[in-house]
Amino acid sequence: MPAKKIGLIGVGAIARWAHIPGILRSPDLELSALCDTDAAALKSASQEYGIPMERCYRNSEELIALAGVDALDICTPNDVHIPIALQAAGAGLPFSVEKPLAMNVQQAERLAKETRGRSLANMVCFSYRFKAAARYARALVRSGELGELYHVNLRYFQAWGLPVFQTPLLWRFIGERTGSGALGDLGSHGLDLVSFVTGRGYEKLIGHNGTFVHERVKLDGSGLGPVDVDDFSNALACMEGGLSAVFEITRFAYGRGNYQRMEIYGSKGSLIYELDARPDQDTLSLCQGEAMRRGNTYVELRIPDEYRADQTQSFADILLGRGDGLSATVEDGLVNQRAVEAVLRSAASGQWEKV
Repeated sequence: MPAKKIGLIGVGAIARWAHIPGILRSPDLELSALCDTDAAALKSASQEYGIPMERCYRNSEELIALAGVDALDICTPNDVHIPIALQAAGAGLPFSVEKPLAMNVQQAERLAKETRGRSLANMVCFSYRFKAAARYARALVRSGELGELYHVNLRYFQAWGLPVFQTPLLWRFIGERTGSGALGDLGSHGLDLVSFVTGRGYEKLIGHNGTFVHERVKLDGSGLGPVDVDDFSNALACMEGGLSAVFEITRFAYGRGNYQRMEIYGSKGSLIYELDARPDQDTLSLCQGEAMRRGNTYVELRIPDEYRADQTQSFADILLGRGDGLSATVEDGLVNQRAVEAVLRSAASGQWEKV
């Protein structure tokens, strides 16, 4: 079967770091066309990845109309996720799209309706569903190994917002481009990961968001511009079945790269999932049985090969009708958007907010 031709929209950092390498690795995909509003970035990507300029476009509508691709990979800032995904849906093109899915619930509901009505293949890129440790944790939790679940604690810590990094006013700090800050960028991953592993939905949340650096240098060097999104987000969640969850999300964790830690506590055992405690490695540790409980002891588990997965290859498998059902869909993105918005409402109201 010939490789599926992919039109990639947005050639920024996430595309170059994750999406394009994934497409190039896959025997089932071909990087066929590129799109970006930034002419210089588009030309650079054209040269780096060997895509002729006649297959490079400045707007997504032209790519969809002219490039003859089989699917889209949407790697843009958050404010154009939904418009481009709706264009794809209107053209009957399968798509993958970066997270968070939308700027608000109404947008996400519209896209869900469109894709649902067309039975259109799609994927939302909640990347940590593809970590082997997370998938193994999911299998253990859902098989009942931990017994009745009581608590989940999720930390997602990065450091690049700290003043020492002198990070300029990127789109991720501008509300009209990103919707929310650390909450949407990192917290959406955390909310999805906890639900993915436990199988529980969110009933209500209470949140506390804040900003440490209120101005950053504009990219054009014309001075300082305002930051109007959160630098950190903490939340408590009541989940289905009485499960209690705590989330700590920040871009101001000195000494952290892309650190995640999820602790899951049940009546028969507990699990600790970690990412980046050792550089770029995901691990899973278990405490189970009377001896380990008495000794407060955890053992790091060997993760079976069957739990290893690749995000981009998973999209290829979806396009080929052989997906494993574990990738996030637009419907999952909508559920996630509702939880994110509940945290935003709560941070403003100071009250618990229903999802």
